[in-house]
Amino acid sequence: MARGESGRIVLEINPTEKQELYNALTRDGMTLKDWFLRRATEYLREREQRQLFSADAPAEGQTPYRVAGGAEGKRHEKTKRKGSGR
Repeated sequence: MARGESGRIVLEINPTEKQELYNALTRDGMTLKDWFLRRATEYLREREQRQLFSADAPAEGQTPYRVAGGAEGKRHEKTKRKGSGR
């Protein structure tokens, strides 16, 4: 399907579905244009949010973690030896 430079969007749907859509929108006090613009805006916003959390999004560098040494580390070693039956 061709994409023109104008602001118009043209699509072909089943005439029965078209009538059902117009009826539902009329009951809700909306026009097809209102409905479409709301849905398009929601779609783009959700898509943008998904991209923020995707694997392709830049992440902070990894923080190197080290096991604490000194007294705290020695206490941990004693606990491990004590529990291991040695």
